Amino acid sequence: MTKVVLATRNTHKVEELREILADVSADLELEIVGLDAYPDAPDVVEDGVTFEQNAILKAASAANATGLPALADDSGLAVDVLGGAPGIFSERWSGGWGDRANLELLLAQLGDVRDEHRAAAFVCAAALVLPDGRSAAELGRFPGTVAREPRGTGGFGYDPIFVPSDQQDGNERTLAEYDPDEKNNVSHRALAFRALAPHLKEHLRP
Repeated sequence: MTKVVLATRNTHKVEELREILADVSADLELEIVGLDAYPDAPDVVEDGVTFEQNAILKAASAANATGLPALADDSGLAVDVLGGAPGIFSERWSGGWGDRANLELLLAQLGDVRDEHRAAAFVCAAALVLPDGRSAAELGRFPGTVAREPRGTGGFGYDPIFVPSDQQDGNERTLAEYDPDEKNNVSHRALAFRALAPHLKEHLRP
């Protein structure tokens, strides 16, 4: 088995990425572990100005700290009427007070915005960095709209207020109302890591 480190200590992301990459992992005999397995690995300053830059920064830091191939993603919610914000600042939109505070602040900012102007997209950049410095990154974009109130208990982050555009039979479920398998088939993270899969096969095939 080839061990690959996922540059996050977020257990939700580790579980989600293992599911998204299950077929590739089986094909390439990969064992994906999170940074929790490497407590001495430093936290990286995400000072890039794009999702791709931040994903590569995180993966490079993990690869340097562990000596292993590293995967990372940087993702966020881009709201059209806010000029693409929160964007790369999605995780700290409320000043570091957590998911619920981020979500409530965004809803308050959009309180007077009519339904037809609440278009948004989840955006994710997925990156692979090898210990020798080679790297690749791909982008996934998942369009939808911002709901007026949170619904659903699944997912995390902005999932309870994001209504994906491409739903069958006129459904308007939020991403937090999707079951995990359903979400992992369509999400921005799934799109980005599926686009990255050919790079994994090129660089990590035994």
